[in-house]
Amino acid sequence: MELPTIISLFSLVLQELELPSLEFPYVGTRGAVGIIMLIHIFFATLFVGYAVGSPLLQIWSNRTGNPRFARLAHSIARFNVLTFSVGATWAVMFLVVLVGFYPRVTSALFIHFFWFFPVLSMIAMTLTIWFFYFHYYRAKNRALPKNIAAGLAAAFFILLWQAILTGIDTFMVTGGGVSGQAVPSGTDASDVGSALGSIFNPMWWTQILHRTFGNLSWPAYAVAAWAAFAYARAKSAEDKAFYDWAGSMGVIWGTVFLLLQPFLGFLTVYNMSKLGYSAENLDAPGASGPYDRLVGTGADTFTSNLLWVNFLMVVGLFVLSNVAMYVGAGRHPDRAGRRPIQFFGLVAALAGVYSIAPAAIANFPFFHMRYVMMLVMVLATLGALIAYVRGRGRFRYGSPSGWYRAALLSLGILAAVLTLSMGWMKSNSRVPYTIYGDDTYQVESERPVGPEEVQSENFATPEP
Repeated sequence: MELPTIISLFSLVLQELELPSLEFPYVGTRGAVGIIMLIHIFFATLFVGYAVGSPLLQIWSNRTGNPRFARLAHSIARFNVLTFSVGATWAVMFLVVLVGFYPRVTSALFIHFFWFFPVLSMIAMTLTIWFFYFHYYRAKNRALPKNIAAGLAAAFFILLWQAILTGIDTFMVTGGGVSGQAVPSGTDASDVGSALGSIFNPMWWTQILHRTFGNLSWPAYAVAAWAAFAYARAKSAEDKAFYDWAGSMGVIWGTVFLLLQPFLGFLTVYNMSKLGYSAENLDAPGASGPYDRLVGTGADTFTSNLLWVNFLMVVGLFVLSNVAMYVGAGRHPDRAGRRPIQFFGLVAALAGVYSIAPAAIANFPFFHMRYVMMLVMVLATLGALIAYVRGRGRFRYGSPSGWYRAALLSLGILAAVLTLSMGWMKSNSRVPYTIYGDDTYQVESERPVGPEEVQSENFATPEP
């Protein structure tokens, strides 16, 4: 059986399902799909971060001769091996509810992006699994170049997978832009060039950078939270020292990539604002484009309110990072070394609070003062990070304070909530569409196409 025939049969199966209009109780269709997807994202983002981090930590262990890096590399690789099936299960569940709740848009996306998802993406995922399991199960020889190379190969292929899905995701948010190509309505797979053009939409390049660095930042804060929790259960002095050190590494790793996120987030939103939608182009309730819905142009929206909440959590993450570095620097034999961190931390906190103040305050003395203050917050945090890293060489690990471990746990929890909330906000910016600007696909549960519609113009059976 030829491939186009298989694709056509798959499309017709989805279209001919005799199902009633579905509505999930209590949370609704959107809520059910969103919750399932967020659970998958929780594990998926950790997997991406640790797939990249494990071989890099092993390389650094070989270069420095520090066995703690190798132990941390093995720990996060082991986490990936143990939890991969959980994330994959929720991914399958997500596809099941998509087919059940949104068969039209699922079929359309499957056909349009067929050569990239599922074909290329599943090849990338298969290679990711194979290389990563090779990387992990050679644990006794994990310092060997071939084991490190396998880990780096796994990191490359999981990032390729992420790039493809980010392209599809951003295409759904932007509709490919005003001049973007609509998803075809036939049953033949789109050509590679057409699908690639949809993946490389105006929002793709900033979103892929923002997502990549985010998937390196929040998993690092998760390492810090895990280390703080594991320290309380550690028995030996060696284990206590390791978990204390791992918590410090998590703060550094997480803060380094956090510093880049405000810039990439701003560029992503800026690109959305330049898509060129107008009220004459689209009849979208409360918004003339995904950017307007995101920021609440003309009137507040659920998404614009969520944007403010996310800004609040971003500032909280910066403040907590500075608190963790300040309290953690107490392990330095010279307590005076904490003074620069204290200064930079206070500047970052004040600038952050100013940036999220009401418009009457944040826009004084000029309109862009809010963004200036966010830049000050980022630069002050960078100063605190440099001071913290410079003093780490003299830290005495093994007896962190309770306040320090509380700060690490708070960082991990807040970073997880912020990551999931950002994903929810981005997806809601395309409401009421599942593919922005295309009236054929709406976010409310849709009734699958019945047999009487199969012969219609938009869903015509292909000629043999």
